[in-house]
Amino acid sequence: MSQNRSGQGGADGVMYRRAKLWQIIMVSTSAFIGMGFYSLIGLANYTASIGYGIATVAVGGILTFTRIFDAITDPMLAFLYDKVNTRFGKVRILMISGWAIMVLALLMMYNWAAGKGRGTVTFILLYVLYIIGYTLFNMTVQTLYALMTNDPRQRPMIGVCSTIFNYLVPITLNLVFYMKLMPKFGGFNLEFLASACWVCVGVSAVGIVLTCIGITEFDKTENFVGTNMKKEKLKIKDMVDVLKGNRPLQCYIASAASDKIAQQIASQSIINTMAAGIIIGDMAISTQLTTLGIIPSILFAFVGAGYARKHGNKKTVVDWTWYCLIVTFISFAFFTAIYVFGDTHSIATAKPLMIAYVLLMLLTNGTKMGVTTGNNAFMADIIDYELDRGGKYIPAVITGVYSLIDKLVSSVSALIATGAIALIGYKETMPQPTDELTAGIFWMTMALMYGFPIIGWIITLIAMRFCPLSKEDMVEVQKRIAEKKAIAQSKA
Repeated sequence: MSQNRSGQGGADGVMYRRAKLWQIIMVSTSAFIGMGFYSLIGLANYTASIGYGIATVAVGGILTFTRIFDAITDPMLAFLYDKVNTRFGKVRILMISGWAIMVLALLMMYNWAAGKGRGTVTFILLYVLYIIGYTLFNMTVQTLYALMTNDPRQRPMIGVCSTIFNYLVPITLNLVFYMKLMPKFGGFNLEFLASACWVCVGVSAVGIVLTCIGITEFDKTENFVGTNMKKEKLKIKDMVDVLKGNRPLQCYIASAASDKIAQQIASQSIINTMAAGIIIGDMAISTQLTTLGIIPSILFAFVGAGYARKHGNKKTVVDWTWYCLIVTFISFAFFTAIYVFGDTHSIATAKPLMIAYVLLMLLTNGTKMGVTTGNNAFMADIIDYELDRGGKYIPAVITGVYSLIDKLVSSVSALIATGAIALIGYKETMPQPTDELTAGIFWMTMALMYGFPIIGWIITLIAMRFCPLSKEDMVEVQKRIAEKKAIAQSKA
């Protein structure tokens, strides 16, 4: 790889490639696009029902089908990543193309085609178009951090910046959605959805510009070669070999995919409506309290980064997953005790319960940030591990193979959420904040919000027991990569 910033030797004797802090921050604003559109697509249940007349259960099936399609596109687009090489770079062209496709699809879905009697087919086609753009963009973004730095002390900082934006963007957008737009338009309707779409498009436009500026120095042909210093053609067998032979990737897939499906179920907009609007009884107040708990928890990202620098990314993921489990059990007990012995609406009115709720949100999101910080840097470690193992620099294959399995597994998240609420009576309509709290709503919300994440974290702990990529292992990986490249250069 390019040695623009390699003059950074460490106590371990490895010369590392490093990026400037401003470059890391700018590239991390890719979250403006990814998390901005993620927040918007979380409202797809509502635009499908209100804008296209699709029944609740059918929406879950459609979203499951489209996510399976999403999974299939990842390895296919890895070949596109391999082939693209222009005088304007590789990753910038791919990111801009993916962003433009997403913008077109979402403006059509939430604005120009919604409420026009277009029906199910139009919704599916637009969602598929969005998926193509999202896959192209996200696959490329996942390769940026390994491209920028291989320093184990700097990679956690990338995780910090990425984590901060990944949390701040949806928090800010939810505040705008539920405290500004919803009161203005009177609930979930076409006007609300259209305005939310334009807000997200505007935020994403800022993100794509900043991300492209940040990655420019590294978006060069010489940075996409293997340890033999040659650019080799990507083959299907490379993907098969990666999945079969890369044990850290296998463990990461089991860990991250199980967490993803659990978190996606818990973060569905209909689950948020049930928790904040029906159980707590006030979506605006609940959003404010949740935000109060989340913003200070960003400090945990720095704690997690410091932990990763000292102990490595694998140990960071394992230890902070344990913390997540403990806090989640406490949160479940908190809601259950109030429901059984009191009134859950008092969380929005009684100061002691407000404070307890905010503290639990702080700890919940703080511990999740520790895991996320480790995971973000861990993917870059896996890319370098494959470079050492197989000799080829194929980051899109690593991210594509991971995304394929991840999305196939997590494709059922929307189906589980909509199917679950159908069991408690929501077969043709969506939950509304004004609905009456019943035992079915409470226990189903608890199962979706806390039960599934607990299962996901247990799977993570099991998978990481078999992952051979500790902090010490990564030092040896970087040494071997440097030695192989030095030998190849001396022969050239």
